[in-house]
Amino acid sequence: MKKKLLGLFLSIVMVFSVTGNVSAQGYGKEVDVNVMSFNIYHGVGLDGVLDLKRTAKVITDAGAEIIGIQEVDRFWSSRSDFQDQAKELAEILGYHYVYGANLDRSPAEGQEENRQYGTAILSKYPIIDSENIHLDSFGNEQRGLLHAKINVRGIHVNFYNTHLGLSVEERISQVQEVIDISSSFEGPNVLVGDLNAEPHSEEFQLLLNEGNFVDVFEGLDHANTFPVENPIKRIDFILTSPSVKATNQEVISTEASDHLPVVSKLVFKR
Repeated sequence: MKKKLLGLFLSIVMVFSVTGNVSAQGYGKEVDVNVMSFNIYHGVGLDGVLDLKRTAKVITDAGAEIIGIQEVDRFWSSRSDFQDQAKELAEILGYHYVYGANLDRSPAEGQEENRQYGTAILSKYPIIDSENIHLDSFGNEQRGLLHAKINVRGIHVNFYNTHLGLSVEERISQVQEVIDISSSFEGPNVLVGDLNAEPHSEEFQLLLNEGNFVDVFEGLDHANTFPVENPIKRIDFILTSPSVKATNQEVISTEASDHLPVVSKLVFKR
């Protein structure tokens, strides 16, 4: 009887020991991923040519694994050959994707699908869940915040993509909504997008001070993104939670759009 009890005790100790080792191995885990923000101007370059393969090549050449793209058409008009652009880019890249329609209108003449315009997230890694949330746009062009929860090698990352409004009043309100939404989710946050605001602006400072976001390009030279030729403004961003480490920040030189994309390696720690 004593031998049986001793054997049972040792078995229990071994189970706890193995469980403890697994937990210890999981704790402190780090994963890195290359993230991009790219206003693709519905796939049209400075030469006026529609070419999604060129857009995809910019992404591939940069090694981007999760990308927030803005100004994305879905059956919108002849300007983009009525393409489902997020789907087509995802197929070229072999990535997962989600699309957020901020404008959703009746089909064009001779077409069956609604005309849509908005943002998308392309991801090498599985997208667990997603939602597109319309932001207060004051009667102007509808803006939104596309949120995706992405499983990056075992770490769940909240990835947000947005394209903010053209007026300061709109952007301040929209930024506050972004802060409220992003603060309601657990885990590391990444916010990318064309914010139509520069780093010194009130609305951008709200993201840093109240939203607890970090500008991964802060203090770096040559980070301007607009216009493509001789850029004088920095309005395209990658922002993260303070716990996320950023390296290899770069503005990509390309004429595939009217904005320059930005890319950075981000390191997430469990």
